Amino acid sequence: MSNQPQRISNVSIATMTGDGYGLVPDGVVDFADGTITYVGSRVAAPKHHGAVFDGAGGLLTPGLIDCHTHLVWAGSRADEFSQRLHGASYADIAAAGGGIAATVRATRAATLAELIAVTEPRLQALMAEGVTTIEIKSGYGLSLSDERKQLSAARALAERAAVSVQTTLLAAHALPPEFKQRPDDYIDHIVQVILPTLVAEGLVDAVDAFCESIGFSIAQTEQLFAAAKALDIPLKLHAEQLSNQQGSALAARYQALSCDHLEYLDEAGVRAMAASGTVAVLLPGAFYFLRETQLPPLALLREYGVPIALATDANPGTSPLLSLQLMLNMGATLFHLTPEECLRGVTVNAAKALGLSDRGQLKVGQRADICCWKFSDAAELTYSFSSQRLAACWHHGVLRQ
Repeated sequence: MSNQPQRISNVSIATMTGDGYGLVPDGVVDFADGTITYVGSRVAAPKHHGAVFDGAGGLLTPGLIDCHTHLVWAGSRADEFSQRLHGASYADIAAAGGGIAATVRATRAATLAELIAVTEPRLQALMAEGVTTIEIKSGYGLSLSDERKQLSAARALAERAAVSVQTTLLAAHALPPEFKQRPDDYIDHIVQVILPTLVAEGLVDAVDAFCESIGFSIAQTEQLFAAAKALDIPLKLHAEQLSNQQGSALAARYQALSCDHLEYLDEAGVRAMAASGTVAVLLPGAFYFLRETQLPPLALLREYGVPIALATDANPGTSPLLSLQLMLNMGATLFHLTPEECLRGVTVNAAKALGLSDRGQLKVGQRADICCWKFSDAAELTYSFSSQRLAACWHHGVLRQ
């Protein structure tokens, strides 16, 4: 971070405070030591003696946050894309040994260096569109050594790039071949070996599971949650994507940070999430790519005041899409979110979904993670998408080059 006082001027500011954009026209943002020290109108700004960046009449937003990705993987599943277009379902492909299992084989075969090398361009693509914080899950290793390899790759990427990475252990993503038809034994192995070892090694910021008819049961998920809770590790959950397994209610009982996907979420689940403060992370890329038709219950989420986030779900099988700006557009066109809801979904609410209170808004005391865009109307971010629209981006107070 830079410890020199800096100012961004000649901009409109979408602070993302309050319920909408929190717009400040003709505004100024000051920051030093990686922390915002002033946000407000130009005419009321304090005297400034440091560097000044001219925003050329553009728009400032918080740095974008991609709060659900599976970014570290090896191999390709373009063949499965073709199969689906010929009529096969996601469940059909998984039952035939494809799906997650195919990526597990490729990821296990890759070295740590190879995983870093294939993932770095994906990360750079997201950063080029303004992402300053990203969550990266494991879940394509499904063994202690290979889950460690994925999470280590994620940590290494954070050291190589001007971006913050939150790591999530998703060992309960699918059954590895060595535990075929023994899901209870595999959950025991996660709880007794994988989870405590990787937590002790400092590789785990949160724990997730795939609670689904083709994934893990409520009882198995709860066993994992109880173990993670005992280690004081925050929880997330893939819930209600393909069917209603009541996973969201379970996650809410454990005060999970977020439940993600949620196409089949019911009112009881929404009510539970509202009571626990759990964020609803919607993943329009997977909805689009799988050609789903069951929409998440937007009216209920709004009625109960559940915070809504958006993310790419970047993964090789169901959302091989590396554009968080595209998710803004899809959130509006596919899920009928407003432009304000979409932008909140990749800033303040995405931060909540990761348990981060120091970013996602432009206000005094927050991290200086800031995007400057080449337009002044905040709705433009949802209207279209292109990396060419980003004028400048600061990560923890340092201007990316």
